Amino acid sequence: MGLRWYSTVVDAHDHRALVAWWAETLDWQVSFEDENEAAVIPKWLDEENPGVPFEQVGPGLVFVPVADERTVKNRLHIDLAAPLHESQVAHVDALLARGASRADVGQAEDTTWVVLRDPEGNEFCVLSSRES
Repeated sequence: MGLRWYSTVVDAHDHRALVAWWAETLDWQVSFEDENEAAVIPKWLDEENPGVPFEQVGPGLVFVPVADERTVKNRLHIDLAAPLHESQVAHVDALLARGASRADVGQAEDTTWVVLRDPEGNEFCVLSSRES
């Protein structure tokens, strides 16, 4: 059996503010928060669903405090997609209103995704709406 992708860890200057931003962005819940880290997981993954098999649980996001500034483009980023029949533009506009910013990482003008940065500058993409 292969290993399970358990979480993706993100460095943050204000890990508590960033975990709250991502929880709202993904409509997830903050599952843990202290001075050393903060984590978000899907809302359905809680005490009400204790029988979810380990291998079927998707990864969470963990934010850890760091003092240094990021100086280069992310080497890894998250792709988000709106559900089918929801507007990519509306989701992008909502993210921009909440503190995201547009990012130019060399993408062509006719790409079908939008590259954004979270409030601390971490790049992520918003794809066109998808069925799954």
